[in-house]
Amino acid sequence: MFFTRKPAELPAKGEALPGREKAIPTSDIHFVNGNDMSAPVPDGFEEIVFGMGCFWGVERIFWQMDGVWVTQAGYAGGETPNPTYEETCSGKTGHTEVVRVVYDPAKVTASDLIKAFWENHDPTQGMRQGNDIGTQYRSAIFTTTEEQEKIAAATRETFQKALKESGRGQITTEIRPLDEFYHAEDYHQQYLAKNPNGYCGIGGTGVSCPMPTGVSA
Repeated sequence: MFFTRKPAELPAKGEALPGREKAIPTSDIHFVNGNDMSAPVPDGFEEIVFGMGCFWGVERIFWQMDGVWVTQAGYAGGETPNPTYEETCSGKTGHTEVVRVVYDPAKVTASDLIKAFWENHDPTQGMRQGNDIGTQYRSAIFTTTEEQEKIAAATRETFQKALKESGRGQITTEIRPLDEFYHAEDYHQQYLAKNPNGYCGIGGTGVSCPMPTGVSA
């Protein structure tokens, strides 16, 4: 049985679970496209990490996009090294459920991916996403390039205006450079390809994200 009490706040610095030195076991090969998830990012490719709620549905959104090399479910944004799913669900690691996206910028741009991020979940909900409640479901973008960070910040402004016009609240999305990505257990990887009728709690607001001047998607 997983932890049932979910804190509404992140653990104070130094109070997170200790974790472990070695990475937890997971699969190396992408179940959908057969690419190697453990290999270094190919030359000329880039990576970005998104937190949008339960990573099962999030991962499917991105593996279906042309130009995406691999997707990988995991954990980021916290303190605990190499956390397990159960530890992350406890709210005591500081991590949120995320999906790592490795992509070919000649085929799909950071703008394309970030636009898909905004439009496929509700970034105004704080420590939850729909009926999924807890710090591990918070909205986040973890960037690996300055361009990604600029696009994320600029689109947050334009999307906030669009959300306000539709009667929605303030965006709570965390945007910052990626510190560390920890992969999730094997059974989480490409979960909805392995379990087509599995749970997916991901849903957008129905509001389109206007692209800022000079940023195209």
